[in-house]
Amino acid sequence: MAQQLEEDPATKNDTPEFVSTGNAKAQQAMEVAEEARQKDYANPSFGGQLFMGRFSPTLMHPFPKQSEEDKRIGDVFIVKLMDFLKANLDPEEVERTHEIPKYVIKGMAELGVFAMKVPKEYDGLGFSQVNYNRVVMQVSSYCASTAVLISAHQSIGVPQPLKMFGTEKQKRQFFPRFRQGSISAFALTEPNVGSDPAEMSAEAVLSDDGSHYILNGEKLWCTNGTIADIIVVMAKTAPKIVRGKERKQISAFILEMNTPGIEVIHRCEFMGLKGIYNGAIRFTNVKIPRENLLDAEGRGLALALATINVGRLTLPAACTGACKLCLSIARQWSSSRIQWGKPIGLHEAGSEKIAYIAATTFAMEAVTWLTATWSDEGKVDIRIEAAMAKLFCTEALWKIVDMTMQLRGGRGYETSASLKARGEPALPVERIMRDCRINMILEGSSEIMKLFLAREAMDPHLKQAGALLNPRSSIGARLSAASKAFGHYSLWYPKQWFDEMSVSNYREMGDLEEHYQFIERTSHRLARKLFSSMARYQQRLESKQMLLSRLIDVGVDLFVMSAVCSYAIARIKEAPFDKSPIALADYFCREARQRIAARFDSLGKNNDKLANELAKQVLDNKMTWLEQGIVQV
Repeated sequence: MAQQLEEDPATKNDTPEFVSTGNAKAQQAMEVAEEARQKDYANPSFGGQLFMGRFSPTLMHPFPKQSEEDKRIGDVFIVKLMDFLKANLDPEEVERTHEIPKYVIKGMAELGVFAMKVPKEYDGLGFSQVNYNRVVMQVSSYCASTAVLISAHQSIGVPQPLKMFGTEKQKRQFFPRFRQGSISAFALTEPNVGSDPAEMSAEAVLSDDGSHYILNGEKLWCTNGTIADIIVVMAKTAPKIVRGKERKQISAFILEMNTPGIEVIHRCEFMGLKGIYNGAIRFTNVKIPRENLLDAEGRGLALALATINVGRLTLPAACTGACKLCLSIARQWSSSRIQWGKPIGLHEAGSEKIAYIAATTFAMEAVTWLTATWSDEGKVDIRIEAAMAKLFCTEALWKIVDMTMQLRGGRGYETSASLKARGEPALPVERIMRDCRINMILEGSSEIMKLFLAREAMDPHLKQAGALLNPRSSIGARLSAASKAFGHYSLWYPKQWFDEMSVSNYREMGDLEEHYQFIERTSHRLARKLFSSMARYQQRLESKQMLLSRLIDVGVDLFVMSAVCSYAIARIKEAPFDKSPIALADYFCREARQRIAARFDSLGKNNDKLANELAKQVLDNKMTWLEQGIVQV
């Protein structure tokens, strides 16, 4: 029986949704996702303002800094942890056996690794996001599978949503368990459900006496799920009636994995991350106490999105750790390997790669520490920035490890175990490549990140003119929205042109001033292009994913440019005689400006229509002749 949800008359016609014009299932999926979105920003968003043509350097500069006291806490812990891991954990053994030794997991638990994000009042370490990221960066550079064990447990596992949404009773019940070594996981994905929560089939039905829920269903790719003690599981609960229509409800529960009816049916194996404990789990009439409901019924997807928003902050740190290792490998090899009379790194083909690796790693470090510090300070809304950092760092790592492998040549492709057996340094470039590829898929693929960012970027416009874009709006609502929009945009749009011609001075940025001026100018151009695209395509804009991708990529580059310049100035203040941070930031920004110019050019000159037509012919089986001459799978 669907539960009645009372409609707020004040919002009846105010529906600034990015409305789907597709089939009923697509419409339902859009509505479920839209309902889960956090609608307002309590704090300013640097990225959000950037997409609206407002460059806010005061949010970025001076670059936020970790306190010395907090840094000392991280320093001491990292030394203890890495000394323990280097003495007890062999990454190649993890690769070979697909196991992280139990005594290593036990030793990490004794150090408090699984309670880093647990508040001190619940017997946790109470680490800041910055210190937590520092730990993940170090561990990632040593053993990626171990880093995943740690981060899946507390970046998206029980500790994070419990901290954000748990009741006091729930916190006192579960938080102390993690200091004792309990491991957690997050169960959202299903065999037929990835980024479309409306299709979720796992279901939790409230018992007749209201004391517990009965869970049935399956979850897939649950990292840590095969060894977890406690998990957060997402399931649909009784639907509700919203504005006269039945709407699916997704709820979140804390579940003890020793509960009867839970079966780990498969441990998944992947091309990389051989030591992760990822599996498929089946739930058959599993009883979950009602008090284990997190937040409220129907709030599960919102909880998941909020958890992942924070969880994404860890991925930039992990990616940066891997890139720093690649930089070290590339530097040493490219300076010692002599070809045609000089080191390969001094040939232009090598120099280009070395420069990209160094400058981009520096930029990744900048956005990692910026977003982590913003999270600790709580003064900036980081939904957009966390997604940008995740998108930028995961894609940059893939390019950097590819360049590192190219520099290493055959030795990059050879396994570190084979290199060691031949008496050469066991540099794990091919393992890094296999381990890092998943980063552009998990916790929101690059494509989903761009759609998420596009939705957030368009939100201010949808609030102004949402009824115009909504095919379900009444004529009266459309007329009212048109009048409101005309009044706003008749001032806003010309202002974007005028402000682009009159940028501020940024003397505090020294040699990097021109890049801040470029960011300010380009933010106005980006805002105009985004608005004109909405005006041109209206409801069809959601299908223009290639166009949206280019605009989002421009915004991401502007954000990273802002961060790396501010970070470089902060580094110079700490070590005035070392100008290398300025050189790194300058090179990164000049490369980014070329990418931005190309993306703006491709908004009008592209082959998007041809690509869509060609893809349709392929999917309509009109080119199967091209597949002849192989052994079919």
